Amino acid sequence: MDNQKRFFLTESEIPTQWYNIVADMKTKPLPILHPQTKKPITVDQMTGIFNRACSEQELNTTDAWIDIPEEVRNEYKKYRSTPLVRAYGLEKALDTPAHIYFKNESVSPIGSHKLNSALAQAYYCKKEGVTNITTETGAGQWGAALSYAAKIFGLELAVFMVKVSYNQKPYRRLIMQTFGAQVIASPSMSTRAGKDILTKTPTYQGSLGTAISEAVELAMQTPNCKYVLGSVLNHVTLHQTVIGIEAEKQMAMAGEYPDIVIGCFGGGSNFGGISFPFMRHNILEGKQTQFLAAEPAACPKLTRGVFEYDFGDEVGYTPLLPMFTLGHDFAPANIHAGGLRYHGAGTIVSQLIKDGYMKGVDIPQLESFKAAEIFAQAEGIIPAPESAHAIATAIREAKKCKEEGKQKTILFCLSGHGLIDMTAYDQYLSGDLRNYELPQEEIDKCTSRLEKLA
Repeated sequence: MDNQKRFFLTESEIPTQWYNIVADMKTKPLPILHPQTKKPITVDQMTGIFNRACSEQELNTTDAWIDIPEEVRNEYKKYRSTPLVRAYGLEKALDTPAHIYFKNESVSPIGSHKLNSALAQAYYCKKEGVTNITTETGAGQWGAALSYAAKIFGLELAVFMVKVSYNQKPYRRLIMQTFGAQVIASPSMSTRAGKDILTKTPTYQGSLGTAISEAVELAMQTPNCKYVLGSVLNHVTLHQTVIGIEAEKQMAMAGEYPDIVIGCFGGGSNFGGISFPFMRHNILEGKQTQFLAAEPAACPKLTRGVFEYDFGDEVGYTPLLPMFTLGHDFAPANIHAGGLRYHGAGTIVSQLIKDGYMKGVDIPQLESFKAAEIFAQAEGIIPAPESAHAIATAIREAKKCKEEGKQKTILFCLSGHGLIDMTAYDQYLSGDLRNYELPQEEIDKCTSRLEKLA
């Protein structure tokens, strides 16, 4: 098998269940709290915003394996399994003894892993009788995925796209509109949350927290409408575990098992998707695989944030989540990795960091684009700016292997391609991009306003 480059599964081997790591965690995450009562939220309370099936999955702490509906699995079959690829070109370029593999989620119809959860959530909404859904999107990958999924299941969709990305990435907006979605630059004048933010800061370029506030508000005010989220929450990461479940089988086909598993990190969906099926062996069997979450240095909630209860949105409509956070009103720099510009981490990842099962790694913007350039020239795939953070981390680890003379097996998730992000590459190649230094006082200012509930 050593000279084989790509590994695929047969249709019958595509997962029939998602993996719920919470059931196997020795220390469960703290409960999600109702924003008004500050008491653990119930499924019935969550259904005020989310569909019931996803609300039940969100609070499920007992079932390790949850069946994938056949209607969703049939949609998965259109692009899954995604290939596991041995990155021989990258290994050669780095002159490393490491064996590097990547799970290529960019082959989905919309070019990223986001479709894995979009299809599931759209299906559940349709089954419940919902007619309209709302969401937010940063770089536009989630918005594109949900726009396609909404069309598949006959739903009307409104997407609040972070304004800086709305302007930076017009082609992602056009993809959403081509699939029939309404796309609004956030903050907008369409909601009370948006109006209040623009009144206070008229030039504000937006954040995922702001866009979530607008999407939740519209969902609550629209009949027969639910809000659908693309990352952070447990049920989203649950749907993404098809990535790691497939990768585990494919690594066995390659005759290897990863020493290091890496994913880029915004809210945690693709990281958890690639990592959790492998992490269960660390939890249950004592394996020593290392798990690295690659976040932008401009938005370092995992390494410089505080662990506290915080809102998932800027205004405070969402439940309170126990998580590592920079504060829900943190305004991230306008980096091109728009999907990673989020103030907090999911509750599962936050608890796993506290328990020592994984750690965060901060990647400066220029290092991520340099890694993307190396990867593109070695493997022929231009990665999304978000995925470039995982590649940069893999390159760091591969270089360590060379320095230490050790052979390790590295697996990372290529969460999406960058063919619609070429304006970002244009700026990088022209020398117009820069790194952003985040002052500690800015983090302290935002986190000091959090209510101490953890």
